[in-house]
Amino acid sequence: MSISKTRQKLIDVARQLFAKNGLENTTMNDIALSSGKGRRTLYTYFKSKEEVYYAVIESELERLSDKMDEVAAKKIRPQDKIIELIYTHLSMIKETVVRNGNLRAEFFRNIWMVEKVRKNFDEDEIELFRRVYYEGKEEGEFDIENIELVADITHYCIKGLEVPYIYGRLGHGMTEEMSKPLVAKVVYGALGKSLIK
Repeated sequence: MSISKTRQKLIDVARQLFAKNGLENTTMNDIALSSGKGRRTLYTYFKSKEEVYYAVIESELERLSDKMDEVAAKKIRPQDKIIELIYTHLSMIKETVVRNGNLRAEFFRNIWMVEKVRKNFDEDEIELFRRVYYEGKEEGEFDIENIELVADITHYCIKGLEVPYIYGRLGHGMTEEMSKPLVAKVVYGALGKSLIK
């Protein structure tokens, strides 16, 4: 097994153990035994359980990033792409929290640790929004004076919606499809009526 495959297996096993038992109740020995790789191999890749935890969060964020890149590559109107990026972000965050069971409490309890790991992802996501807004401006679909600021605002608005979306408190019983036109109006309305031509 290659170095990257071994490391990824250790991360996958750790994620499953963290999800089942929680971070506190999972030891490095548990990860080594469950992976079938042994403690020496585990410590070759990770110095501590916290380092494994960071790697698990990074791995989950890579899944989200890959999905966001897929949406950004679609041949659809930039206006539609922004809305799809918003829902992809929210849906993937919810899926990540749900699929990680007991680990979800750690995500919320250790929010500063998660934010530290999330910093690079956030920067990449803001850049992704910038590209789509520039694309829309070039195509004459958007009339945006300060694309960098609009991308920042979009990103931080979405982050603010994560917890309500995860707990189903967004739209009070509306389905995702029912809420998309409303979200589009809110997003574009908040950013200024001149945004869309």
